[in-house]
Amino acid sequence: MAADVLSSFCEVHIYEKGKTAGRKFLVAGNGGFNITNSATGDELLNKFLPNGFLRKAISSFDSDATRNWLLEMGIPTYVGSSGRVFPAVGIKPIEVLQKIKEKLAQQKVLFHFEQEFISFNSENSPVFKNNENETAPKADYYIFSLGGASWSVTGSNETWRNEFDKIGIKTIPFQSSNCGVNVEWTEEFKSKYAGTPLKNISISINDFTIKGEALITHYGLEGNAVYPIIAEVRKMISKNLTPIIQIDFKPANSIIQLKNKLSGENIPTKNYKTVFNLNEVQLALVKQFTSKEIFIQPESFISSIKNLPVPITSLRPIEESISTVGGIALDELNEDFSLKKFPNIIFIGEMLDWDAPTGGYLLQGCFSTAHYAATSILNS
Repeated sequence: MAADVLSSFCEVHIYEKGKTAGRKFLVAGNGGFNITNSATGDELLNKFLPNGFLRKAISSFDSDATRNWLLEMGIPTYVGSSGRVFPAVGIKPIEVLQKIKEKLAQQKVLFHFEQEFISFNSENSPVFKNNENETAPKADYYIFSLGGASWSVTGSNETWRNEFDKIGIKTIPFQSSNCGVNVEWTEEFKSKYAGTPLKNISISINDFTIKGEALITHYGLEGNAVYPIIAEVRKMISKNLTPIIQIDFKPANSIIQLKNKLSGENIPTKNYKTVFNLNEVQLALVKQFTSKEIFIQPESFISSIKNLPVPITSLRPIEESISTVGGIALDELNEDFSLKKFPNIIFIGEMLDWDAPTGGYLLQGCFSTAHYAATSILNS
């Protein structure tokens, strides 16, 4: 994106660690190529943390702009479930990447492959290594997009942080985001229900609630109702607090509506499944995290299916996470994502310490930061 904006006005060289461009971009195509989200305005802006950090970047190049950019390259899009935006049916991720690469080639962008950033020289220019040869290309501006630390199979890692530390730029260790959470299941529960989905639920933590689905795994929970709560879980863990999520198995029903099913009298526990329209795994979960006394009393049982407390022990490791937080500390940056100490060095994408949920927002954040940084160069 940055190369596309700049290459109509100046010479652009892309130094790429891998043998080809866009391996991590293609990862987004696993299970459906969700390339942005149809949300705009405050609905879009509020998905990004910390609040306000990406406001100008997102506002200047939002999801509508991304869709128009793709359409200009011959890639129409459509809005799917939950506002997720996909390339038109039949267009594969590799085809989208190829269109982008062809556009850059037409604009004379030059790629240099198998060039890994390894350090800075005495003039604070980046040094790249190819086999045994090193090179330090001279440029007016250097834009880094080294990514976060997830998906190491694509070449991602955080070794680059050391090189910025050496030139006095503060970096923050990466942590998991958009990942599963560890829960201490009993062995019996784990053996019976690992791999079972929990559909049409909501999960709350503190003042945040998200509706969706979760998957019970051998280690805990994952899924689209779990990923959006990770920022709050991570915050509590950092304060040495035990995060406790609240699962609502009946978000469409109030406690009063559920109590009305009691018909004014107690019902035996064997009838809970039918009376409250619960499945086996939901009942097993309530048993896992409540006492016998709570379970056998219909009114307290109702409170449990509306607000079941589940303690989280930890987050899954970075290697399993969809994205990460951490990287370049935000207080090192000017508004245009350039370094205060070295204004000709600029950062975009996931190597900056921002966060967003899945659903197209991560790629949109990358597109927006790149476009804003490149446009800022042209306006300087």
